Amino acid sequence: MCKASLSFAPVNIFKAGADEEKAETARLSSFVGAIAVGDLVKSTLGPKGMDKILLSGGRDSFVTVTNDGATILKAIGVDNPAARILVELSKVQDEEVGDGTTSVTVLAAELLREAELLIAKKLHPQTIIAGWRKATQAAREALKKAAVDHGDDETKFYEDLMNIARTTLSSKLLTHHKNHFSSLAVEAVVRLKGSGNLEAIHVIKKLGGSLIDSYLDEGFLLDKKIGVNQPKKIDNAKILIANTSMDTDKIKIFGSRVRVDSTAKVAEIELAEKEKMKEKVDRILKHGINCFINRQLIYNYPEQLFGAAGVMAIEHADFSGIERLALVTGGEITSTFDHPELVKLGHCKLIEEVMIGEDKLLRFSGVELGEACTIVLRGATQQILDEAERSLHDALCVLAQTVKETRTVYGGADNAGYDSADLVAQLRAAHSEGKTTYGLDMTNGTIGDMAIMGVTESFQVKRQVLLSAAEAAEMILRVDDIIKAAPRKRVPDHHPC
Repeated sequence: MCKASLSFAPVNIFKAGADEEKAETARLSSFVGAIAVGDLVKSTLGPKGMDKILLSGGRDSFVTVTNDGATILKAIGVDNPAARILVELSKVQDEEVGDGTTSVTVLAAELLREAELLIAKKLHPQTIIAGWRKATQAAREALKKAAVDHGDDETKFYEDLMNIARTTLSSKLLTHHKNHFSSLAVEAVVRLKGSGNLEAIHVIKKLGGSLIDSYLDEGFLLDKKIGVNQPKKIDNAKILIANTSMDTDKIKIFGSRVRVDSTAKVAEIELAEKEKMKEKVDRILKHGINCFINRQLIYNYPEQLFGAAGVMAIEHADFSGIERLALVTGGEITSTFDHPELVKLGHCKLIEEVMIGEDKLLRFSGVELGEACTIVLRGATQQILDEAERSLHDALCVLAQTVKETRTVYGGADNAGYDSADLVAQLRAAHSEGKTTYGLDMTNGTIGDMAIMGVTESFQVKRQVLLSAAEAAEMILRVDDIIKAAPRKRVPDHHPC
Protein backbone atom coordinates (compact mmCIF):
# COMPACT_ATOMS: atom_id res chain seq x y z
CA MET A 1 0.00 0.00 0.00
CA CYS A 2 2.81 2.35 0.91
CA LYS A 3 4.61 1.79 -2.42
CA ALA A 4 1.45 2.36 -4.47
CA SER A 5 0.71 5.65 -2.70
CA LEU A 6 4.28 6.85 -3.29
CA SER A 7 4.01 6.34 -7.06
CA PHE A 8 1.09 8.81 -7.27
CA ALA A 9 2.84 11.53 -5.25
CA PRO A 10 3.79 14.63 -7.34
CA VAL A 11 7.52 14.77 -8.07
CA ASN A 12 9.28 18.10 -8.57
CA ILE A 13 12.02 17.63 -11.16
CA PHE A 14 13.04 21.29 -11.33
CA LYS A 15 15.64 23.24 -9.40
CA ALA A 16 14.52 25.29 -6.43
CA GLY A 17 13.15 28.61 -7.65
CA ALA A 18 12.07 27.32 -11.09
CA ASP A 19 8.44 27.91 -12.01
CA GLU A 20 6.01 25.91 -14.15
CA GLU A 21 2.60 26.77 -15.58
CA LYS A 22 0.63 23.83 -16.94
CA ALA A 23 -2.26 23.20 -19.36
CA GLU A 24 -5.07 25.77 -19.01
CA THR A 25 -3.01 28.12 -16.85
CA ALA A 26 -0.19 28.19 -19.44
CA ARG A 27 -2.63 28.68 -22.30
CA LEU A 28 -4.47 31.47 -20.51
CA SER A 29 -1.16 33.21 -19.72
CA SER A 30 -0.21 33.04 -23.43
CA PHE A 31 -3.60 34.38 -24.57
CA VAL A 32 -3.55 37.26 -22.08
CA GLY A 33 0.01 38.32 -23.01
CA ALA A 34 -0.48 38.14 -26.80
CA ILE A 35 -3.89 39.88 -26.76
CA ALA A 36 -2.48 42.65 -24.52
CA VAL A 37 0.30 43.34 -27.05
CA GLY A 38 -2.25 43.37 -29.91
CA ASP A 39 -4.47 45.82 -27.99
CA LEU A 40 -1.46 48.04 -27.25
CA VAL A 41 -0.67 48.70 -30.93
CA LYS A 42 -4.20 48.29 -32.36
CA SER A 43 -5.10 51.96 -31.86
CA THR A 44 -2.14 53.00 -34.08
CA LEU A 45 -3.53 51.15 -37.13
CA GLY A 46 -5.04 52.83 -40.18
CA PRO A 47 -5.50 56.43 -41.37
CA LYS A 48 -7.12 57.51 -38.08
CA GLY A 49 -4.54 55.72 -35.92
CA MET A 50 -3.15 57.47 -32.83
CA ASP A 51 0.47 57.97 -31.73
CA LYS A 52 2.26 56.70 -28.62
CA ILE A 53 4.82 58.60 -26.52
CA LEU A 54 7.76 56.41 -25.50
CA LEU A 55 9.84 57.79 -22.64
CA SER A 56 13.16 56.04 -22.05
CA GLY A 57 14.47 55.56 -18.52
CA GLY A 58 17.84 56.45 -17.07
CA ARG A 59 19.72 59.72 -16.72
CA ASP A 60 19.77 60.53 -20.45
CA SER A 61 16.06 59.88 -21.01
CA PHE A 62 14.63 60.85 -24.38
CA VAL A 63 11.13 61.08 -25.84
CA THR A 64 9.97 59.24 -28.97
CA VAL A 65 6.58 59.99 -30.53
CA THR A 66 5.54 57.28 -33.02
CA ASN A 67 2.77 55.06 -34.34
CA ASP A 68 5.16 52.56 -35.91
CA GLY A 69 4.37 49.11 -34.48
CA ALA A 70 7.96 47.80 -34.66
CA THR A 71 9.36 50.89 -32.90
CA ILE A 72 6.76 50.69 -30.10
CA LEU A 73 7.28 46.97 -29.50
CA LYS A 74 11.10 47.27 -29.57
CA ALA A 75 10.93 49.96 -26.89
CA ILE A 76 8.72 48.13 -24.39
CA GLY A 77 10.12 45.45 -22.12
CA VAL A 78 7.77 42.44 -22.01
CA ASP A 79 8.05 39.54 -19.59
CA ASN A 80 5.25 37.35 -20.99
CA PRO A 81 6.68 34.64 -23.36
CA ALA A 82 3.77 34.84 -25.86
CA ALA A 83 4.03 38.63 -25.93
CA ARG A 84 7.76 38.28 -26.72
CA ILE A 85 6.91 36.06 -29.70
CA LEU A 86 4.68 38.83 -31.11
CA VAL A 87 7.44 41.42 -30.52
CA GLU A 88 9.88 39.22 -32.47
CA LEU A 89 7.22 38.75 -35.16
CA SER A 90 6.93 42.49 -35.64
CA LYS A 91 10.75 42.83 -35.88
CA VAL A 92 10.93 40.13 -38.58
CA GLN A 93 8.10 41.80 -40.52
CA ASP A 94 9.99 45.10 -40.37
CA GLU A 95 13.23 43.50 -41.61
CA GLU A 96 11.51 41.38 -44.28
CA VAL A 97 9.19 43.89 -45.99
CA GLY A 98 9.50 47.12 -43.96
CA ASP A 99 5.77 47.68 -43.34
CA GLY A 100 2.78 45.87 -41.88
CA THR A 101 4.40 45.58 -38.43
CA THR A 102 1.21 46.66 -36.64
CA SER A 103 -1.07 44.64 -38.93
CA VAL A 104 0.81 41.38 -38.35
CA THR A 105 0.72 41.82 -34.56
CA VAL A 106 -2.97 42.73 -34.47
CA LEU A 107 -3.95 39.84 -36.79
CA ALA A 108 -2.05 37.29 -34.67
CA ALA A 109 -3.64 38.68 -31.49
CA GLU A 110 -7.15 38.56 -33.01
CA LEU A 111 -6.64 34.93 -34.09
CA LEU A 112 -5.71 34.08 -30.50
CA ARG A 113 -8.70 36.04 -29.17
CA GLU A 114 -11.00 33.84 -31.29
CA ALA A 115 -9.05 30.73 -30.28
CA GLU A 116 -9.67 31.57 -26.62
CA LEU A 117 -13.45 31.40 -27.21
CA LEU A 118 -13.13 28.08 -29.06
CA ILE A 119 -10.94 26.59 -26.31
CA ALA A 120 -13.62 27.61 -23.79
CA LYS A 121 -16.06 25.50 -25.84
CA LYS A 122 -13.75 22.50 -25.31
CA LEU A 123 -12.30 22.36 -28.86
CA HIS A 124 -8.84 20.82 -29.00
CA PRO A 125 -6.01 23.23 -30.01
CA GLN A 126 -4.92 20.91 -32.84
CA THR A 127 -8.46 21.02 -34.29
CA ILE A 128 -8.34 24.84 -34.26
CA ILE A 129 -4.88 24.80 -35.88
CA ALA A 130 -6.11 22.48 -38.66
CA GLY A 131 -8.92 24.96 -39.33
CA TRP A 132 -6.48 27.89 -39.36
CA ARG A 133 -4.28 26.16 -41.94
CA LYS A 134 -7.26 25.65 -44.25
CA ALA A 135 -8.34 29.26 -43.69
CA THR A 136 -4.81 30.55 -44.40
CA GLN A 137 -4.71 28.61 -47.66
CA ALA A 138 -8.14 29.96 -48.64
CA ALA A 139 -6.98 33.51 -47.78
CA ARG A 140 -3.83 33.06 -49.91
CA GLU A 141 -5.93 31.94 -52.86
CA ALA A 142 -8.28 34.89 -52.35
CA LEU A 143 -5.28 37.27 -52.27
CA LYS A 144 -3.91 35.83 -55.54
CA LYS A 145 -7.34 36.09 -57.14
CA ALA A 146 -7.81 39.70 -56.02
CA ALA A 147 -4.28 40.78 -57.04
CA VAL A 148 -3.80 43.12 -59.99
CA ASP A 149 -0.54 43.20 -61.98
CA HIS A 150 0.37 46.32 -63.99
CA GLY A 151 4.07 45.44 -64.23
CA ASP A 152 3.99 45.54 -68.04
CA ASP A 153 2.26 48.94 -68.25
CA GLU A 154 4.73 51.64 -67.14
CA THR A 155 2.12 54.40 -66.68
CA LYS A 156 -0.32 52.28 -64.68
CA PHE A 157 2.47 50.75 -62.59
CA TYR A 158 3.79 54.22 -61.71
CA GLU A 159 0.26 55.15 -60.59
CA ASP A 160 0.15 51.93 -58.52
CA LEU A 161 3.43 52.92 -56.84
CA MET A 162 2.07 56.40 -56.06
CA ASN A 163 -1.14 54.91 -54.61
CA ILE A 164 0.82 52.41 -52.48
CA ALA A 165 3.04 55.21 -51.14
CA ARG A 166 -0.02 57.37 -50.33
CA THR A 167 -1.76 54.44 -48.63
CA THR A 168 1.34 53.61 -46.56
CA LEU A 169 1.86 57.24 -45.52
CA SER A 170 -1.85 57.88 -44.81
CA SER A 171 -1.50 56.24 -41.37
CA LYS A 172 1.73 58.11 -40.55
CA LEU A 173 2.82 61.56 -39.42
CA LEU A 174 3.33 62.53 -43.08
CA THR A 175 -0.36 62.04 -44.00
CA HIS A 176 -1.00 65.78 -44.47
CA HIS A 177 1.85 65.97 -47.01
CA LYS A 178 1.44 62.45 -48.41
CA ASN A 179 1.36 63.56 -52.07
CA HIS A 180 4.69 65.38 -51.67
CA PHE A 181 6.42 62.53 -49.82
CA SER A 182 4.88 59.88 -52.10
CA SER A 183 6.48 61.65 -55.06
CA LEU A 184 9.87 61.76 -53.27
CA ALA A 185 9.70 58.07 -52.32
CA VAL A 186 8.53 56.84 -55.75
CA GLU A 187 11.11 58.96 -57.60
CA ALA A 188 13.90 57.63 -55.34
CA VAL A 189 12.84 53.97 -55.79
CA VAL A 190 12.29 54.29 -59.56
CA ARG A 191 15.88 55.57 -59.83
CA LEU A 192 17.06 52.21 -58.46
CA LYS A 193 15.95 50.61 -61.76
CA GLY A 194 14.62 47.48 -60.10
CA SER A 195 17.71 46.70 -58.01
CA GLY A 196 15.87 47.34 -54.74
CA ASN A 197 19.17 48.43 -53.13
CA LEU A 198 17.91 50.96 -50.56
CA GLU A 199 21.52 51.65 -49.47
CA ALA A 200 21.74 53.91 -52.54
CA ILE A 201 19.04 56.17 -51.01
CA HIS A 202 20.54 58.32 -48.28
CA VAL A 203 18.21 60.11 -45.83
CA ILE A 204 19.52 63.21 -44.03
CA LYS A 205 17.59 64.95 -41.22
CA LYS A 206 18.07 68.70 -40.76
CA LEU A 207 16.28 70.73 -38.11
CA GLY A 208 14.46 73.81 -39.33
CA GLY A 209 11.77 74.65 -41.85
CA SER A 210 8.71 72.42 -42.12
CA LEU A 211 8.05 68.92 -43.48
CA ILE A 212 6.90 70.30 -46.85
CA ASP A 213 10.42 71.79 -47.34
CA SER A 214 11.86 68.24 -47.60
CA TYR A 215 13.29 67.44 -51.04
CA LEU A 216 15.16 64.85 -53.11
CA ASP A 217 18.71 65.68 -54.22
CA GLU A 218 20.11 63.80 -57.23
CA GLY A 219 23.48 63.03 -55.76
CA PHE A 220 25.09 61.95 -52.50
CA LEU A 221 25.18 64.39 -49.57
CA LEU A 222 27.75 63.97 -46.81
CA ASP A 223 27.21 65.92 -43.60
CA LYS A 224 30.87 66.96 -43.21
CA LYS A 225 33.06 70.02 -43.75
CA ILE A 226 36.17 70.48 -45.91
CA GLY A 227 39.54 71.02 -44.17
CA VAL A 228 41.20 74.44 -43.77
CA ASN A 229 42.93 75.99 -46.82
CA GLN A 230 41.73 73.23 -49.14
CA PRO A 231 39.83 73.44 -52.43
CA LYS A 232 36.07 73.95 -51.88
CA LYS A 233 35.10 72.51 -55.25
CA ILE A 234 36.57 69.66 -57.31
CA ASP A 235 35.70 68.57 -60.86
CA ASN A 236 36.25 64.95 -61.99
CA ALA A 237 37.08 63.83 -58.47
CA LYS A 238 39.31 60.82 -57.81
CA ILE A 239 38.46 59.79 -54.26
CA LEU A 240 40.47 57.64 -51.84
CA ILE A 241 38.20 56.39 -49.05
CA ALA A 242 40.21 55.29 -46.01
CA ASN A 243 39.96 54.10 -42.44
CA THR A 244 43.37 54.95 -41.00
CA SER A 245 44.88 57.01 -38.17
CA MET A 246 46.06 60.43 -39.37
CA ASP A 247 47.11 61.69 -35.93
CA THR A 248 50.52 61.44 -34.26
CA ASP A 249 51.54 57.84 -33.68
CA LYS A 250 50.97 56.86 -30.06
CA ILE A 251 53.06 54.42 -28.02
CA LYS A 252 50.50 51.73 -27.28
CA ILE A 253 52.25 50.03 -24.33
CA PHE A 254 50.31 50.55 -21.10
CA GLY A 255 52.23 52.61 -18.53
CA SER A 256 55.23 53.25 -20.81
CA ARG A 257 57.37 56.38 -20.43
CA VAL A 258 59.97 58.10 -22.59
CA ARG A 259 62.78 59.79 -20.67
CA VAL A 260 64.95 62.48 -22.26
CA ASP A 261 67.78 64.57 -20.86
CA SER A 262 66.94 67.79 -22.73
CA THR A 263 64.11 69.60 -24.54
CA ALA A 264 66.09 69.21 -27.76
CA LYS A 265 65.48 65.46 -27.58
CA VAL A 266 61.72 66.13 -27.30
CA ALA A 267 61.94 68.22 -30.46
CA GLU A 268 63.78 65.35 -32.21
CA ILE A 269 60.98 62.91 -31.28
CA GLU A 270 58.35 65.36 -32.57
CA LEU A 271 60.32 65.83 -35.80
CA ALA A 272 60.60 62.04 -36.27
CA GLU A 273 56.83 61.73 -35.82
CA LYS A 274 56.27 64.52 -38.36
CA GLU A 275 58.54 62.80 -40.86
CA LYS A 276 56.66 59.56 -40.39
CA MET A 277 53.34 61.34 -41.02
CA LYS A 278 54.79 63.13 -44.08
CA GLU A 279 55.85 59.77 -45.53
CA LYS A 280 52.31 58.44 -44.98
CA VAL A 281 50.75 61.47 -46.71
CA ASP A 282 53.22 61.08 -49.62
CA ARG A 283 52.17 57.42 -50.01
CA ILE A 284 48.52 58.51 -50.08
CA LEU A 285 49.22 61.23 -52.69
CA LYS A 286 50.95 58.66 -54.95
CA HIS A 287 47.47 57.25 -55.66
CA GLY A 288 46.89 60.25 -57.96
CA ILE A 289 43.88 61.50 -56.00
CA ASN A 290 42.36 64.94 -55.52
CA CYS A 291 40.03 63.99 -52.60
CA PHE A 292 40.84 62.04 -49.43
CA ILE A 293 38.00 60.95 -47.10
CA ASN A 294 38.93 59.35 -43.79
CA ARG A 295 36.83 57.51 -41.21
CA GLN A 296 39.11 58.82 -38.42
CA LEU A 297 40.42 62.25 -37.47
CA ILE A 298 42.96 64.14 -39.61
CA TYR A 299 45.29 66.28 -37.46
CA ASN A 300 46.53 69.75 -38.39
CA TYR A 301 49.89 68.74 -39.89
CA PRO A 302 48.58 66.17 -42.43
CA GLU A 303 45.72 68.57 -43.18
CA GLN A 304 48.31 71.24 -44.11
CA LEU A 305 50.15 68.76 -46.33
CA PHE A 306 46.96 67.83 -48.18
CA GLY A 307 46.09 71.54 -48.58
CA ALA A 308 49.56 72.29 -50.02
CA ALA A 309 49.07 69.44 -52.54
CA GLY A 310 45.65 70.82 -53.59
CA VAL A 311 43.83 67.76 -52.23
CA MET A 312 40.46 68.05 -50.49
CA ALA A 313 40.62 66.18 -47.14
CA ILE A 314 37.50 65.25 -45.19
CA GLU A 315 37.83 63.78 -41.71
CA HIS A 316 35.66 61.78 -39.32
CA ALA A 317 33.13 60.56 -41.88
CA ASP A 318 31.00 58.09 -39.86
CA PHE A 319 31.34 54.42 -40.80
CA SER A 320 27.88 54.06 -42.39
CA GLY A 321 28.65 57.27 -44.32
CA ILE A 322 31.92 56.00 -45.85
CA GLU A 323 30.42 52.56 -46.57
CA ARG A 324 27.57 54.19 -48.50
CA LEU A 325 30.01 56.60 -50.15
CA ALA A 326 32.17 53.67 -51.28
CA LEU A 327 29.06 52.02 -52.73
CA VAL A 328 27.86 55.04 -54.71
CA THR A 329 31.29 56.21 -55.97
CA GLY A 330 32.49 52.73 -56.88
CA GLY A 331 35.51 52.85 -54.54
CA GLU A 332 36.76 50.61 -51.75
CA ILE A 333 37.67 51.43 -48.15
CA THR A 334 41.41 50.98 -47.63
CA SER A 335 43.77 51.09 -44.64
CA THR A 336 47.21 50.55 -46.22
CA PHE A 337 48.79 52.58 -49.00
CA ASP A 338 51.89 50.67 -50.15
CA HIS A 339 50.35 49.35 -53.41
CA PRO A 340 48.40 52.10 -55.22
CA GLU A 341 47.78 49.79 -58.20
CA LEU A 342 45.65 47.48 -56.01
CA VAL A 343 43.45 50.23 -54.56
CA LYS A 344 40.08 50.93 -56.21
CA LEU A 345 39.37 54.67 -56.18
CA GLY A 346 35.93 56.26 -56.14
CA HIS A 347 34.91 58.69 -58.89
CA CYS A 348 32.36 61.46 -59.34
CA LYS A 349 32.01 64.45 -61.67
CA LEU A 350 31.74 67.18 -59.04
CA ILE A 351 32.23 67.72 -55.30
CA GLU A 352 30.98 71.03 -53.92
CA GLU A 353 29.67 72.64 -50.73
CA VAL A 354 25.92 73.31 -50.45
CA MET A 355 23.88 75.03 -47.76
CA ILE A 356 20.86 73.40 -46.11
CA GLY A 357 19.34 75.76 -43.58
CA GLU A 358 22.33 77.10 -41.68
CA ASP A 359 24.55 74.04 -42.25
CA LYS A 360 27.12 73.32 -44.95
CA LEU A 361 27.18 69.85 -46.50
CA LEU A 362 29.17 68.23 -49.32
CA ARG A 363 27.37 67.15 -52.47
CA PHE A 364 28.84 64.43 -54.70
CA SER A 365 27.26 64.81 -58.15
CA GLY A 366 27.60 62.46 -61.13
CA VAL A 367 28.54 59.46 -58.97
CA GLU A 368 29.35 56.10 -60.54
CA LEU A 369 26.20 54.50 -59.13
CA GLY A 370 23.80 56.68 -61.13
CA GLU A 371 20.73 55.70 -59.11
CA ALA A 372 22.15 57.13 -55.86
CA CYS A 373 20.21 60.02 -54.37
CA THR A 374 19.62 61.77 -51.04
CA ILE A 375 16.31 62.69 -49.42
CA VAL A 376 16.70 65.72 -47.15
CA LEU A 377 14.07 65.84 -44.40
CA ARG A 378 13.24 69.17 -42.72
CA GLY A 379 11.16 69.60 -39.57
CA ALA A 380 10.59 71.74 -36.50
CA THR A 381 11.69 69.22 -33.83
CA GLN A 382 13.92 66.16 -33.62
CA GLN A 383 10.91 63.97 -32.75
CA ILE A 384 9.12 65.06 -35.95
CA LEU A 385 12.25 64.34 -38.02
CA ASP A 386 12.73 60.89 -36.45
CA GLU A 387 9.10 59.90 -37.05
CA ALA A 388 9.22 61.30 -40.61
CA GLU A 389 12.31 59.14 -41.27
CA ARG A 390 10.54 56.02 -39.92
CA SER A 391 7.45 56.74 -42.04
CA LEU A 392 9.52 57.32 -45.16
CA HIS A 393 11.55 54.16 -44.48
CA ASP A 394 8.30 52.13 -44.44
CA ALA A 395 7.19 53.65 -47.76
CA LEU A 396 10.60 53.06 -49.40
CA CYS A 397 10.69 49.41 -48.24
CA VAL A 398 7.15 48.70 -49.51
CA LEU A 399 7.89 50.35 -52.87
CA ALA A 400 11.15 48.41 -53.26
CA GLN A 401 9.23 45.16 -52.60
CA THR A 402 6.53 46.16 -55.12
CA VAL A 403 9.10 46.84 -57.84
CA LYS A 404 10.29 43.22 -57.41
CA GLU A 405 6.79 41.69 -56.95
CA THR A 406 4.58 43.92 -59.12
CA ARG A 407 1.20 42.53 -58.02
CA THR A 408 -0.96 44.82 -55.87
CA VAL A 409 -4.20 44.43 -53.89
CA TYR A 410 -6.78 46.97 -52.73
CA GLY A 411 -6.87 48.07 -49.08
CA GLY A 412 -9.38 49.72 -46.72
CA ALA A 413 -8.76 49.40 -42.97
CA ASP A 414 -11.20 48.95 -40.07
CA ASN A 415 -10.01 51.30 -37.33
CA ALA A 416 -11.61 54.73 -37.34
CA GLY A 417 -14.22 54.82 -34.59
CA TYR A 418 -17.16 53.95 -36.86
CA ASP A 419 -19.76 51.21 -36.30
CA SER A 420 -17.67 48.21 -37.29
CA ALA A 421 -20.53 45.67 -37.34
CA ASP A 422 -22.67 47.80 -39.68
CA LEU A 423 -19.85 48.68 -42.09
CA VAL A 424 -18.45 45.13 -42.30
CA ALA A 425 -21.99 43.80 -42.95
CA GLN A 426 -22.38 46.32 -45.81
CA LEU A 427 -18.94 45.34 -47.14
CA ARG A 428 -19.78 41.63 -47.14
CA ALA A 429 -23.01 42.36 -49.00
CA ALA A 430 -21.07 44.38 -51.63
CA HIS A 431 -18.52 41.55 -52.05
CA SER A 432 -21.30 38.98 -52.48
CA GLU A 433 -22.67 41.17 -55.30
CA GLY A 434 -19.31 40.88 -57.08
CA LYS A 435 -17.96 44.31 -56.04
CA THR A 436 -14.63 42.80 -55.05
CA THR A 437 -12.71 46.10 -55.12
CA TYR A 438 -14.87 47.63 -52.38
CA GLY A 439 -13.38 48.44 -48.95
CA LEU A 440 -13.97 50.80 -46.03
CA ASP A 441 -13.87 54.54 -46.74
CA MET A 442 -12.40 55.90 -43.50
CA THR A 443 -12.93 59.55 -44.47
CA ASN A 444 -16.70 59.38 -44.86
CA GLY A 445 -17.48 56.34 -42.70
CA THR A 446 -19.00 54.36 -45.57
CA ILE A 447 -17.96 51.61 -47.96
CA GLY A 448 -16.37 52.66 -51.26
CA ASP A 449 -14.53 51.47 -54.35
CA MET A 450 -10.83 51.27 -53.43
CA ALA A 451 -9.84 51.25 -57.12
CA ILE A 452 -11.42 54.69 -57.61
CA MET A 453 -10.12 55.99 -54.27
CA GLY A 454 -6.60 54.75 -55.04
CA VAL A 455 -6.25 52.78 -51.78
CA THR A 456 -3.70 50.23 -52.99
CA GLU A 457 -1.35 47.97 -51.03
CA SER A 458 1.56 45.70 -51.87
CA PHE A 459 0.64 42.05 -52.50
CA GLN A 460 3.96 40.96 -50.97
CA VAL A 461 3.31 42.85 -47.69
CA LYS A 462 -0.24 41.44 -47.37
CA ARG A 463 0.95 37.90 -48.04
CA GLN A 464 3.73 38.22 -45.47
CA VAL A 465 1.30 39.60 -42.86
CA LEU A 466 -1.10 36.69 -43.43
CA LEU A 467 1.52 33.92 -43.29
CA SER A 468 3.57 35.34 -40.39
CA ALA A 469 0.52 36.06 -38.19
CA ALA A 470 -0.95 32.58 -38.78
CA GLU A 471 2.36 30.85 -38.00
CA ALA A 472 2.95 32.89 -34.83
CA ALA A 473 -0.60 32.33 -33.56
CA GLU A 474 -0.28 28.59 -34.27
CA MET A 475 3.00 28.42 -32.32
CA ILE A 476 1.45 30.15 -29.28
CA LEU A 477 -1.71 27.99 -29.39
CA ARG A 478 0.37 24.78 -29.34
CA VAL A 479 1.84 25.67 -25.94
CA ASP A 480 0.54 23.67 -22.95
CA ASP A 481 3.43 24.17 -20.55
CA ILE A 482 5.55 27.21 -19.62
CA ILE A 483 8.72 26.48 -17.64
CA LYS A 484 10.69 29.39 -16.21
CA ALA A 485 14.29 28.76 -15.17
CA ALA A 486 15.34 29.46 -11.61
CA PRO A 487 16.78 32.96 -11.25
CA ARG A 488 20.56 33.07 -10.97
CA LYS A 489 21.68 33.55 -7.39
CA ARG A 490 23.79 36.56 -6.55
CA VAL A 491 27.17 35.37 -5.27
CA PRO A 492 29.14 37.88 -3.17
CA ASP A 493 32.45 38.86 -4.74
CA HIS A 494 35.16 38.08 -2.19
CA HIS A 495 37.96 39.24 -4.52
CA PRO A 496 37.04 42.73 -5.77
CA CYS A 497 39.45 44.43 -8.13
